[in-house]
Amino acid sequence: MTPGTLTALGWSATALIGLAFTGLGYTVVRAFGSGAGAYADSMSEEASRRFEDLFLFIPAKRISDIGRAAAAAVFLLCFVPLFDHTNLVSTVAGTVLGLTFGVLALMAPSKLLDILRDRRRRLFNEQLVEALGSMSNALRAGFSINQAFESVVQNGEKPISQEFGVMLQQMRVGMNFYDALQSLDNRVGSDDLTLVVTSIDIARRTGGNLTEIFDKISLTIRERMRIERRVQTLTAQGRLQGIIVACMPALLGMAMTFIKPEMMIPFFKSVNGMIAIGLTALLIAVGWFFISRIIRIDV
Repeated sequence: MTPGTLTALGWSATALIGLAFTGLGYTVVRAFGSGAGAYADSMSEEASRRFEDLFLFIPAKRISDIGRAAAAAVFLLCFVPLFDHTNLVSTVAGTVLGLTFGVLALMAPSKLLDILRDRRRRLFNEQLVEALGSMSNALRAGFSINQAFESVVQNGEKPISQEFGVMLQQMRVGMNFYDALQSLDNRVGSDDLTLVVTSIDIARRTGGNLTEIFDKISLTIRERMRIERRVQTLTAQGRLQGIIVACMPALLGMAMTFIKPEMMIPFFKSVNGMIAIGLTALLIAVGWFFISRIIRIDV
């Protein structure tokens, strides 16, 4: 065979191999994109249902669009500064960082939902103390337990009036009293409300005095909240130290990048720089884990 023929065969083999890898890459990317889209839609549907429990009626498609837009923006923000066609390490690092933070941004609606649920639960517990006092007074005045709940719905504030209103509406459409209470407990997810529901059920079965039970539970919740606030005050310094220690390396890195970009950008694009950044992130995560365990005190 002539040298020209060998050269042509070599180029043909290279082209076929390149075409095969291109097809494989396209298939993998398409499968990954389809799976990611299905996961995002499923997560958006779940987030939409959980938002409805908070009386925030946001369409699932809107949540999905927000999550995908945030993921794309975060990916580009991490990938573009590190992309370098002459430096494979920097490009791979930018891709990995972009995908990692993009996935975190895609999960942001769920994390936001957890924060909103926690704030709503704390507000519900604070209002529950006053609601128990109001219900106790209503029972002393001769009202039934259903009428006591209705007085909270009429005179109470959100979110407790909304949650009790849903419970009463469920009873109006045929759900029995105990099942409606259990639905309320599952929807709110409050330990204090669980105590109230359990006490009402026991009093209903044994014929206990609900007015005294409500007064004692109200006093217990009030005392627990006082202790929780005291614990929050005593651990405030530890929480602040954890936040400062976790944020300081990132803030210093951003400041030095703006001040001395000719020094920091090569560092970010080098193998040693990537290793140093990875170890720093790992140590910060470990430190934050231990600090959060130390300052977390369940009352």
